[in-house]
Amino acid sequence: MTVLVDDPLWPAHGRLWAHLVSDESLDELHAFAIRHDLPPRAFDLDHYDVPEDSIPRLVAGGAEHVGGKELVRRLIASGLRIPARDRS
Repeated sequence: MTVLVDDPLWPAHGRLWAHLVSDESLDELHAFAIRHDLPPRAFDLDHYDVPEDSIPRLVAGGAEHVGGKELVRRLIASGLRIPARDRS
């Protein structure tokens, strides 16, 4: 079981954002998010959007920092990925 966070490459609201996912289950992901005070509104179907400044705290809390391609590869392999065509 691993929670993963990628590089903050996505600009929005004057900040850069990264993605936080689990390669095991959404339950694991939500439990990690709760332990690290991530707001429920940050969840987007299969990941949490996290601001750049939270990454060191998340990694210190047990998230594995990986590149974006690795994060997507492991999310797809887990069966938890929601394809763009299925997003509203």
